[in-house]
Amino acid sequence: MRFCLSLTHSQITPLIAPIRSKSARIIAGESNMAANSLRVAAAQMTSINDLAANFATCSRLVKEAAAGGAKLICFPESFSFIGAKDGDSLKVAEPLEGPIMKQYCSLARETGIWLSLGGFQEKGSDDEHLFNTHVVVDDAGNIRSTYRKIHLFDVDVPGGRSYKEGSFTEAGKNVVAIDSPVGRLGLTVCYDLRFPEIYQQLRFQHEAQVLLVPSAFTKVTGQAHWEILLRARAIETQCYVIGSAQAGKHNDTRESHGETLIIDPWGTVVSRLPDPLSTGITIADIDFSLIDSVRAKMPIAKHRKPVEFWKSASL
Repeated sequence: MRFCLSLTHSQITPLIAPIRSKSARIIAGESNMAANSLRVAAAQMTSINDLAANFATCSRLVKEAAAGGAKLICFPESFSFIGAKDGDSLKVAEPLEGPIMKQYCSLARETGIWLSLGGFQEKGSDDEHLFNTHVVVDDAGNIRSTYRKIHLFDVDVPGGRSYKEGSFTEAGKNVVAIDSPVGRLGLTVCYDLRFPEIYQQLRFQHEAQVLLVPSAFTKVTGQAHWEILLRARAIETQCYVIGSAQAGKHNDTRESHGETLIIDPWGTVVSRLPDPLSTGITIADIDFSLIDSVRAKMPIAKHRKPVEFWKSASL
């Protein structure tokens, strides 16, 4: 049995009390399940070019997730800011020790919940560049780990606009996983999703159990590929995958697909927002016994060939 819940802001207030009651009954009746699972939340929002407004939205969603019993809430790429025009992101880019990130660290500490902050505009090595950085903050408000996006989105979207992320963003170089209360997390950002190699690394070299994919997929590419790619990554790694999405129109020239999802190691969507464009959270339990079961019954870790095999294999 797996408990999952999808909530928007307008729906959550009257539901919190019965959720707590139901959770108590589940825990009392299924202690083994409770011992092997922990709750996570995935957030969906429409960030704009207003740092204070975006923080207010994030703060509200964090409190809702904490009230729902989540130990971790995952935000989408560019949670803190999406500019109205090219160059705006560079203007707000800050070091991780700057006031913007300090606000979010304080929020984690005050609410007692871990934050996955995917796609923060971290100041780069010069004034012309930034890093697209996935930051994990613990429940004491400490930055536990950071991952700088490796694959940059330099794409002319069919039927859409042209994106040149590499013109102002420095690519990261390191694959990053971190232990957390909800398992070992593999950190990625958005366009990374199209490159299975990084997820293979996270599973088989870094022993990830939960893969985080904070994103701002375009409307065109999201409709075609978002859910398919997330489920593929879950199936081929036998990990939970949390896809936190930007949704709707940010300004006159940018629109995101939305559809925040949580997917289990068998590739099943276990939780999603009922409205793919709404601001809200969706909640599900990470069931460690399910991870173990899927991996034992389909032992791909034992059967996969090492990189050296493919290098030496004849064509």
